[in-house]
Amino acid sequence: MGQVAQQHDRLKERLAQIGSVFAVMSGKGGVGKSTVTACLADGLARLGVRTGVLDADLNGPCMARLMGVKDHKPSPQNGAMIPARNAYSVPVMSMDMFLPEDETPLVWEASSQQGAYTWRSMVEMSALRELLSDTDWGDLDVLLIDLPPGAERLQNLADLLPDLTGAIVVSTASQTAMTVVSRSILMALNVADVKIAGVVENMSTMICSECGCNEQMFIGAETVEELAERHGVPYLGAIPFNITLADYLETGRSYIEEHAGHPAAHAILNVAQRVHFSLKSQSK
Repeated sequence: MGQVAQQHDRLKERLAQIGSVFAVMSGKGGVGKSTVTACLADGLARLGVRTGVLDADLNGPCMARLMGVKDHKPSPQNGAMIPARNAYSVPVMSMDMFLPEDETPLVWEASSQQGAYTWRSMVEMSALRELLSDTDWGDLDVLLIDLPPGAERLQNLADLLPDLTGAIVVSTASQTAMTVVSRSILMALNVADVKIAGVVENMSTMICSECGCNEQMFIGAETVEELAERHGVPYLGAIPFNITLADYLETGRSYIEEHAGHPAAHAILNVAQRVHFSLKSQSK
């Protein structure tokens, strides 16, 4: 109990240096949520917002790779872990920086792996609390927490962080994804009591590498913008699918800065500007 209380006190100290904390969630895997998190970090940094990224997907971490810091090994300093900083100075903390190899699975210590699975949710939250409280984030305007898929993940985070600023929801226009995302929005609003900062539509169109024209990726009865309107939450914009985007993000360099004229870079910056506007509105 004493150790948990100490972690709780350290967590309060860390969060006191951070202006806003947003969970980036989807409820559905495969919508590119982690890529959107990396893009948002790039966009907000370009706008002068001091931004950090925490990978809360402990069993399937990927933010270190997407932020271009996968070879960084966190080091202790003055009783805290120093996060990696990518080429545009965004601090990143992710479990994959602690694993010896890229493909090494995360195995929880327990008397049996069946026992570890039974208590996994509790163990994961304890590990996440430790990552948050032991990381020296410094002064940040916003911390983006990339959640694993699953509607219940936001509830777990809200229990850990009662002052969570809000959630940014990522969806594609696939009707299957939108159904699951809709459930996640209702869970956030009605069960977790977390404000939805907005919905980001990912892979809205595909940009042809030959002619540059846009083609719709998904066609259905309802659009992502209409879904957001139906739930009374902001629509933050759409990011087109770009075949080179994820590979470029892994270099850690700013896609927006180096591809300023590309439609994808323009779209990412537009979404980041809307999030930035939300941050400024809260500070008034």
